[in-house]
Amino acid sequence: MNNSDEYENIDDEDISALEDSPGEEEMDDIITGAGIESLSPDMPIYRLRLFYSQETFLAVYKGDALSPHTMVIVPTRYGKDLAQVIGKVTGSGIPSIQEIAWIERPAAKEDLEKAKSNHNLEREAFRICKQKIENHKLEMKLVLVHYLLEETKILFFFTAENRVDFRELVKDLVSVFKTRIELRQIGVRDEARVTGGLGVCGRGCCCHMVSDKLRPVSIKMAKDQNLSLNSMKISGPCGRLLCCLSYEYSFYSEQRRLIPQEGSRISHGDAVWKVTEVNVVTGQLKLGSDDGRLITVSAEQFERVENRWRIKGGIN
Repeated sequence: MNNSDEYENIDDEDISALEDSPGEEEMDDIITGAGIESLSPDMPIYRLRLFYSQETFLAVYKGDALSPHTMVIVPTRYGKDLAQVIGKVTGSGIPSIQEIAWIERPAAKEDLEKAKSNHNLEREAFRICKQKIENHKLEMKLVLVHYLLEETKILFFFTAENRVDFRELVKDLVSVFKTRIELRQIGVRDEARVTGGLGVCGRGCCCHMVSDKLRPVSIKMAKDQNLSLNSMKISGPCGRLLCCLSYEYSFYSEQRRLIPQEGSRISHGDAVWKVTEVNVVTGQLKLGSDDGRLITVSAEQFERVENRWRIKGGIN
Protein backbone atom coordinates (compact mmCIF):
# COMPACT_ATOMS: atom_id res chain seq x y z
CA MET A 1 0.00 0.00 0.00
CA ASN A 2 1.10 3.56 -0.65
CA ASN A 3 1.04 6.10 2.10
CA SER A 4 -0.43 9.57 1.96
CA ASP A 5 2.90 11.17 1.03
CA GLU A 6 2.40 10.03 -2.56
CA TYR A 7 -0.50 12.41 -2.93
CA GLU A 8 1.90 15.32 -2.80
CA ASN A 9 3.62 14.21 -6.02
CA ILE A 10 0.64 14.41 -8.38
CA ASP A 11 -0.01 18.15 -8.50
CA ASP A 12 0.85 18.25 -12.22
CA GLU A 13 -1.86 15.74 -13.14
CA ASP A 14 -5.50 16.75 -13.22
CA ILE A 15 -7.49 13.63 -12.34
CA SER A 16 -10.82 15.38 -11.84
CA ALA A 17 -11.79 14.33 -15.38
CA LEU A 18 -11.82 10.71 -14.20
CA GLU A 19 -15.00 11.32 -12.20
CA ASP A 20 -18.41 11.09 -13.84
CA SER A 21 -19.60 14.31 -15.42
CA PRO A 22 -22.60 15.91 -13.64
CA GLY A 23 -25.82 15.22 -15.49
CA GLU A 24 -24.26 12.70 -17.88
CA GLU A 25 -27.03 10.44 -19.11
CA GLU A 26 -26.60 6.74 -18.47
CA MET A 27 -28.56 3.80 -19.83
CA ASP A 28 -29.79 3.06 -16.30
CA ASP A 29 -31.75 6.30 -16.45
CA ILE A 30 -33.38 5.75 -19.81
CA ILE A 31 -34.09 2.03 -19.91
CA THR A 32 -36.45 0.98 -17.16
CA GLY A 33 -39.31 -1.44 -16.83
CA ALA A 34 -42.89 -0.25 -16.64
CA GLY A 35 -43.81 0.21 -12.99
CA ILE A 36 -46.46 -2.01 -11.40
CA GLU A 37 -49.26 -0.86 -9.12
CA SER A 38 -49.04 -3.51 -6.40
CA LEU A 39 -46.97 -6.52 -5.43
CA SER A 40 -48.04 -9.61 -3.53
CA PRO A 41 -45.61 -10.64 -0.75
CA ASP A 42 -45.40 -14.21 -2.07
CA MET A 43 -44.86 -13.21 -5.71
CA PRO A 44 -41.28 -14.03 -6.83
CA ILE A 45 -39.17 -11.20 -8.22
CA TYR A 46 -36.76 -11.99 -11.04
CA ARG A 47 -33.70 -10.14 -12.27
CA LEU A 48 -33.56 -9.87 -16.06
CA ARG A 49 -30.80 -8.85 -18.46
CA LEU A 50 -31.07 -7.04 -21.77
CA PHE A 51 -28.39 -8.55 -23.98
CA TYR A 52 -27.81 -5.53 -26.18
CA SER A 53 -26.95 -3.17 -23.29
CA GLN A 54 -26.01 -5.61 -20.48
CA GLU A 55 -28.46 -3.67 -18.28
CA THR A 56 -30.37 -5.60 -15.64
CA PHE A 57 -33.68 -4.80 -13.97
CA LEU A 58 -36.37 -6.43 -11.83
CA ALA A 59 -39.61 -7.99 -13.03
CA VAL A 60 -42.43 -10.26 -11.83
CA TYR A 61 -44.47 -12.94 -13.60
CA LYS A 62 -47.91 -14.29 -12.72
CA GLY A 63 -47.42 -17.66 -14.42
CA ASP A 64 -45.33 -20.67 -13.51
CA ALA A 65 -41.88 -20.25 -11.99
CA LEU A 66 -39.19 -19.19 -14.45
CA SER A 67 -35.82 -20.89 -14.42
CA PRO A 68 -32.50 -19.08 -15.05
CA HIS A 69 -31.61 -18.47 -18.72
CA THR A 70 -35.28 -18.43 -19.75
CA MET A 71 -35.94 -15.85 -22.46
CA VAL A 72 -39.01 -13.66 -21.86
CA ILE A 73 -40.89 -10.77 -23.42
CA VAL A 74 -40.99 -7.72 -21.15
CA PRO A 75 -41.90 -4.04 -21.59
CA THR A 76 -39.07 -1.51 -21.46
CA ARG A 77 -39.20 2.23 -21.82
CA TYR A 78 -38.61 1.84 -25.56
CA GLY A 79 -41.17 -0.92 -26.09
CA LYS A 80 -41.57 -4.67 -25.64
CA ASP A 81 -38.30 -6.51 -25.97
CA LEU A 82 -36.47 -9.77 -25.33
CA ALA A 83 -34.68 -10.33 -22.01
CA GLN A 84 -33.07 -13.24 -20.19
CA VAL A 85 -33.92 -14.38 -16.66
CA ILE A 86 -30.82 -14.34 -14.47
CA GLY A 87 -32.61 -15.77 -11.45
CA LYS A 88 -34.84 -14.98 -8.48
CA VAL A 89 -34.02 -12.06 -6.24
CA THR A 90 -33.43 -13.12 -2.65
CA GLY A 91 -32.87 -11.07 0.49
CA SER A 92 -34.79 -8.99 2.97
CA GLY A 93 -34.74 -5.77 0.98
CA ILE A 94 -38.00 -4.70 -0.67
CA PRO A 95 -37.50 -2.86 -3.98
CA SER A 96 -39.74 0.01 -5.00
CA ILE A 97 -42.62 -1.13 -7.20
CA GLN A 98 -41.73 1.69 -9.61
CA GLU A 99 -38.54 -0.25 -10.39
CA ILE A 100 -40.31 -3.51 -11.24
CA ALA A 101 -41.76 -4.52 -14.61
CA TRP A 102 -44.32 -7.17 -15.56
CA ILE A 103 -43.06 -10.10 -17.61
CA GLU A 104 -45.60 -10.53 -20.38
CA ARG A 105 -44.77 -14.13 -21.35
CA PRO A 106 -41.92 -16.56 -22.00
CA ALA A 107 -40.42 -16.06 -25.45
CA ALA A 108 -41.69 -18.36 -28.21
CA LYS A 109 -39.55 -20.00 -30.89
CA GLU A 110 -40.70 -17.33 -33.35
CA ASP A 111 -39.46 -14.59 -30.99
CA LEU A 112 -35.98 -16.13 -30.80
CA GLU A 113 -35.82 -16.53 -34.58
CA LYS A 114 -36.83 -12.92 -35.06
CA ALA A 115 -34.21 -11.75 -32.55
CA LYS A 116 -31.55 -13.69 -34.47
CA SER A 117 -32.72 -12.14 -37.73
CA ASN A 118 -32.69 -8.67 -36.14
CA HIS A 119 -29.09 -9.20 -35.05
CA ASN A 120 -28.03 -9.50 -38.69
CA LEU A 121 -30.03 -6.38 -39.56
CA GLU A 122 -28.36 -4.49 -36.69
CA ARG A 123 -24.89 -5.13 -38.08
CA GLU A 124 -25.89 -3.72 -41.47
CA ALA A 125 -27.67 -0.75 -39.83
CA PHE A 126 -24.53 -0.04 -37.81
CA ARG A 127 -22.45 0.12 -40.99
CA ILE A 128 -24.92 2.40 -42.74
CA CYS A 129 -25.34 4.75 -39.77
CA LYS A 130 -21.58 5.02 -39.27
CA GLN A 131 -21.17 6.03 -42.90
CA LYS A 132 -23.97 8.60 -42.59
CA ILE A 133 -22.28 10.10 -39.51
CA GLU A 134 -19.08 10.54 -41.53
CA ASN A 135 -21.02 12.08 -44.41
CA HIS A 136 -22.64 14.63 -42.08
CA LYS A 137 -19.25 15.26 -40.36
CA LEU A 138 -20.77 14.86 -36.90
CA GLU A 139 -18.56 14.65 -33.78
CA MET A 140 -20.13 11.49 -32.40
CA LYS A 141 -19.17 7.84 -32.00
CA LEU A 142 -21.73 5.16 -32.79
CA VAL A 143 -21.71 2.47 -30.09
CA LEU A 144 -24.72 0.24 -30.60
CA VAL A 145 -27.70 -0.37 -32.86
CA HIS A 146 -30.72 -2.32 -31.65
CA TYR A 147 -33.97 -3.38 -33.31
CA LEU A 148 -36.83 -3.69 -30.82
CA LEU A 149 -38.46 -7.11 -30.97
CA GLU A 150 -42.13 -6.04 -31.02
CA GLU A 151 -41.85 -2.42 -32.07
CA THR A 152 -41.08 -0.93 -35.47
CA LYS A 153 -38.25 1.16 -34.13
CA ILE A 154 -34.46 1.15 -34.38
CA LEU A 155 -32.37 2.48 -31.50
CA PHE A 156 -28.97 4.07 -32.16
CA PHE A 157 -26.75 4.69 -29.12
CA PHE A 158 -23.73 6.97 -29.40
CA THR A 159 -21.21 8.88 -27.32
CA ALA A 160 -20.06 12.45 -27.87
CA GLU A 161 -18.13 15.04 -25.90
CA ASN A 162 -20.84 17.65 -26.51
CA ARG A 163 -24.47 17.70 -27.53
CA VAL A 164 -24.94 16.87 -31.19
CA ASP A 165 -27.49 18.27 -33.62
CA PHE A 166 -28.43 15.04 -35.39
CA ARG A 167 -31.74 16.13 -36.91
CA GLU A 168 -30.48 15.83 -40.48
CA LEU A 169 -28.93 12.48 -39.67
CA VAL A 170 -32.29 11.18 -38.40
CA LYS A 171 -34.02 12.29 -41.59
CA ASP A 172 -31.37 10.51 -43.62
CA LEU A 173 -31.75 7.31 -41.61
CA VAL A 174 -35.55 7.38 -41.87
CA SER A 175 -35.29 7.65 -45.65
CA VAL A 176 -33.11 4.52 -45.68
CA PHE A 177 -34.86 2.28 -43.14
CA LYS A 178 -38.46 3.52 -43.58
CA THR A 179 -39.23 3.13 -39.87
CA ARG A 180 -39.04 5.05 -36.61
CA ILE A 181 -35.53 6.05 -35.59
CA GLU A 182 -34.36 7.03 -32.11
CA LEU A 183 -30.87 8.29 -31.29
CA ARG A 184 -29.65 8.28 -27.68
CA GLN A 185 -26.48 9.86 -26.34
CA ILE A 186 -24.96 7.77 -23.55
CA GLY A 187 -21.92 8.07 -21.29
CA VAL A 188 -18.51 6.49 -21.83
CA ARG A 189 -19.06 4.12 -18.89
CA ASP A 190 -22.13 2.75 -20.65
CA GLU A 191 -20.05 2.29 -23.78
CA ALA A 192 -17.62 0.13 -21.80
CA ARG A 193 -20.52 -1.86 -20.36
CA VAL A 194 -21.89 -2.56 -23.84
CA THR A 195 -18.62 -3.37 -25.61
CA GLY A 196 -16.79 -5.11 -22.74
CA GLY A 197 -13.03 -5.62 -22.61
CA LEU A 198 -10.28 -6.27 -20.08
CA GLY A 199 -9.56 -4.13 -17.04
CA VAL A 200 -6.12 -3.31 -15.61
CA CYS A 201 -6.46 -6.42 -13.42
CA GLY A 202 -6.53 -8.63 -16.52
CA ARG A 203 -10.12 -9.73 -16.00
CA GLY A 204 -13.29 -8.70 -17.82
CA CYS A 205 -14.57 -5.20 -17.06
CA CYS A 206 -16.81 -5.24 -13.97
CA CYS A 207 -19.44 -3.10 -15.71
CA HIS A 208 -19.80 -5.78 -18.40
CA MET A 209 -19.20 -9.01 -16.47
CA VAL A 210 -20.13 -8.38 -12.82
CA SER A 211 -22.22 -5.35 -11.95
CA ASP A 212 -25.93 -4.88 -12.51
CA LYS A 213 -25.87 -1.09 -12.19
CA LEU A 214 -23.27 1.60 -12.75
CA ARG A 215 -22.45 3.05 -9.34
CA PRO A 216 -21.01 6.55 -8.88
CA VAL A 217 -17.24 6.50 -8.29
CA SER A 218 -15.29 9.40 -6.75
CA ILE A 219 -11.64 10.27 -6.25
CA LYS A 220 -12.32 10.24 -2.49
CA MET A 221 -12.83 6.48 -2.75
CA ALA A 222 -9.34 6.05 -4.19
CA LYS A 223 -7.84 8.25 -1.47
CA ASP A 224 -9.60 6.36 1.31
CA GLN A 225 -8.19 3.10 -0.09
CA ASN A 226 -4.64 4.52 0.01
CA LEU A 227 -4.22 4.17 -3.74
CA SER A 228 -1.76 6.20 -5.74
CA LEU A 229 -3.68 8.92 -7.56
CA ASN A 230 -2.15 8.00 -10.88
CA SER A 231 -4.71 8.12 -13.67
CA MET A 232 -3.18 5.09 -15.39
CA LYS A 233 -3.64 2.97 -12.25
CA ILE A 234 -7.11 4.00 -11.09
CA SER A 235 -8.98 4.41 -14.37
CA GLY A 236 -10.52 1.82 -16.66
CA PRO A 237 -10.62 1.50 -20.46
CA CYS A 238 -13.49 4.02 -20.49
CA GLY A 239 -11.19 6.69 -19.05
CA ARG A 240 -13.19 6.95 -15.83
CA LEU A 241 -12.47 5.73 -12.31
CA LEU A 242 -12.47 1.95 -11.84
CA CYS A 243 -15.85 0.47 -10.87
CA CYS A 244 -14.14 -1.77 -8.30
CA LEU A 245 -13.29 1.32 -6.21
CA SER A 246 -16.99 1.64 -5.52
CA TYR A 247 -17.50 -2.05 -4.69
CA GLU A 248 -14.62 -2.12 -2.20
CA TYR A 249 -15.29 1.30 -0.67
CA SER A 250 -17.86 0.02 1.82
CA PHE A 251 -15.35 -2.54 3.16
CA TYR A 252 -12.68 0.10 3.66
CA SER A 253 -15.14 2.53 5.26
CA GLU A 254 -16.36 -0.08 7.73
CA GLN A 255 -12.87 -1.32 8.61
CA ARG A 256 -11.50 2.19 9.11
CA ARG A 257 -14.15 2.84 11.76
CA LEU A 258 -12.71 -0.04 13.79
CA ILE A 259 -9.05 1.06 13.84
CA PRO A 260 -7.03 4.25 14.43
CA GLN A 261 -6.35 6.43 11.39
CA GLU A 262 -3.09 7.86 10.09
CA GLY A 263 -1.90 10.67 12.35
CA SER A 264 -3.59 9.33 15.47
CA ARG A 265 -1.49 9.56 18.65
CA ILE A 266 -1.66 6.74 21.16
CA SER A 267 -0.06 6.66 24.61
CA HIS A 268 1.43 3.32 25.50
CA GLY A 269 4.11 2.45 28.02
CA ASP A 270 6.65 5.22 28.32
CA ALA A 271 6.00 6.84 24.94
CA VAL A 272 3.45 8.46 22.67
CA TRP A 273 3.11 6.61 19.39
CA LYS A 274 1.89 8.11 16.11
CA VAL A 275 0.13 5.99 13.51
CA THR A 276 2.14 6.50 10.31
CA GLU A 277 0.54 3.93 8.01
CA VAL A 278 -2.63 1.82 7.95
CA ASN A 279 -3.03 -1.26 5.79
CA VAL A 280 -6.74 -2.04 5.91
CA VAL A 281 -6.44 -5.25 3.88
CA THR A 282 -3.80 -6.94 6.07
CA GLY A 283 -4.98 -5.31 9.31
CA GLN A 284 -1.49 -4.03 10.13
CA LEU A 285 -0.65 -0.53 11.42
CA LYS A 286 2.79 1.06 11.58
CA LEU A 287 3.55 3.35 14.53
CA GLY A 288 6.49 5.57 15.30
CA SER A 289 7.57 7.16 18.59
CA ASP A 290 9.23 10.50 19.21
CA ASP A 291 12.53 8.75 19.98
CA GLY A 292 12.62 7.09 16.56
CA ARG A 293 11.33 3.62 17.39
CA LEU A 294 9.14 1.93 14.75
CA ILE A 295 6.71 -0.92 15.35
CA THR A 296 3.98 -2.81 13.49
CA VAL A 297 0.82 -3.60 15.43
CA SER A 298 -2.15 -5.76 14.46
CA ALA A 299 -5.51 -3.99 14.29
CA GLU A 300 -6.86 -6.59 16.72
CA GLN A 301 -4.65 -5.16 19.49
CA PHE A 302 -6.45 -1.80 19.51
CA GLU A 303 -9.54 -0.89 21.48
CA ARG A 304 -11.47 2.34 21.91
CA VAL A 305 -12.13 3.45 25.48
CA GLU A 306 -13.85 6.75 26.31
CA ASN A 307 -13.36 7.94 22.74
CA ARG A 308 -9.61 7.25 22.88
CA TRP A 309 -7.61 4.50 21.22
CA ARG A 310 -5.30 2.34 23.28
CA ILE A 311 -3.27 -0.83 22.81
CA LYS A 312 -4.51 -3.85 24.72
CA GLY A 313 -1.80 -5.53 26.80
CA GLY A 314 1.72 -5.39 25.49
CA ILE A 315 2.99 -4.81 21.97
CA ASN A 316 3.69 -8.11 20.19
